[in-house]
Amino acid sequence: MEDRELSLSPNQGDNLRRLSDQYGPVFTVYYGSDRVVVLYGYDVVKEVLVNRGDEFINRGSFPSADVNNKGLGIVSSYGERWAQIRRFSLTTLRNFGMGKKGIEERIQDEAEYLREELKAKKGQPCHPALLFSSATANIISHVLLGERFDYNDQEYQKILHLLIISRFSLPLQLYNIFPRIMDLLPGPHKTFFKNLHDVQAFISKRVKAHEETFDPNVLRDYVDAFLLKMEQEKHNPQTEFTRENLAMTVYDIFIAGTETGSTSLRYFLLVLLEHPDVEAKIHAEIDRTIGRDRLPSIKDRIEMPYTEAVIHELQRYIDLIPLGLTRLVQKETQIRGYTIPKGSTIYPILSSALHDSNQFENPRKFCPEHFLDDKGAFKKNSADMPFSAGKRNCLGEGLARMQLFLFLTTILQSFRLKHPPGVTQIDLTPDVSGFGNIPRPHLLCFVPR
Repeated sequence: MEDRELSLSPNQGDNLRRLSDQYGPVFTVYYGSDRVVVLYGYDVVKEVLVNRGDEFINRGSFPSADVNNKGLGIVSSYGERWAQIRRFSLTTLRNFGMGKKGIEERIQDEAEYLREELKAKKGQPCHPALLFSSATANIISHVLLGERFDYNDQEYQKILHLLIISRFSLPLQLYNIFPRIMDLLPGPHKTFFKNLHDVQAFISKRVKAHEETFDPNVLRDYVDAFLLKMEQEKHNPQTEFTRENLAMTVYDIFIAGTETGSTSLRYFLLVLLEHPDVEAKIHAEIDRTIGRDRLPSIKDRIEMPYTEAVIHELQRYIDLIPLGLTRLVQKETQIRGYTIPKGSTIYPILSSALHDSNQFENPRKFCPEHFLDDKGAFKKNSADMPFSAGKRNCLGEGLARMQLFLFLTTILQSFRLKHPPGVTQIDLTPDVSGFGNIPRPHLLCFVPR
């Protein structure tokens, strides 16, 4: 394996692809002073995440999460703590309807609120980022906290604004590459951690309110279920169900459920704005399958193969989390003939699976036909892993896919997408690219159909 230094740049994906072309699917690079092992290409990514998932189950170093989470919660924890909290979270979230029919009506209601807010724009140019964050956050907030917040709630809007300006921001991504240097320097990365602390305080206040009104016989939401588990294990000195883990786990799920969904939706619409032929086909499928007189339902997905293919292709194309999250080598091991020392950090590059030319005919182009067979039916592809793969894949994948389908179809049922006056084309390359691909802040016009 050859060692190469890699810095944050708009062409980081191209840099990694060139290194893979030269050195193969396994190579090392330096992120700042840290030596990491890169896995590039669908086959090797699948081998490590799926076929050998138990061997690489623990999360590797991720500086901003290491500082902020301190090993608590579900994102950066590992070992028995991670196993217990994830198992509990999966069961509890399913019990509260996450990814199932129980939550569908809640998403439909929120989609209606969002549609009315967009109608109020009267086709004028707008930045929809905060609206989309409000909508997606309300879904996960209902599951976690039992609350829905008004789009005009000032405290709520402040928290969402902090997430928008912080999550995957350039200062954050620089910190994740050069943590030791950035710790010594002043700058906006210091504000990033303060912003996250403000979000955590928002969560902690609501956890405290739950504690004060907790009734073990009436579980309202995820927080109540966690409080009950804490009560049941209060005499277990080894329990992982503590107030600190509760607050951080709720924070982790709230962050992931809000910003990844809202950013994906915003990027989806920008891509469709540049592909009006695809938008027109979705409009036709919506009119044919759903019509204009009722809300889209999740059962419509099976009758809408083109829309389903477009959504999968949009996720593949925007490549929201290109590097994936790190994994830790727990003991010395072999990958493709290379010895990987214990304690090494591994980057399974999700982008390399999503853009593998052996899996997708035109991996660099937006092409819904990647997910359609010769008869126009939706077809799956095992390299389609925007939520990662294996035992440590995204906890909320089912909810995320449901939200994206219902929000997108509700918007396109009612609106056509247009450029602002004087604009004929926009730049779809990310505004920030590295650990996350964030779209440029383009204006959009939602014109009633």
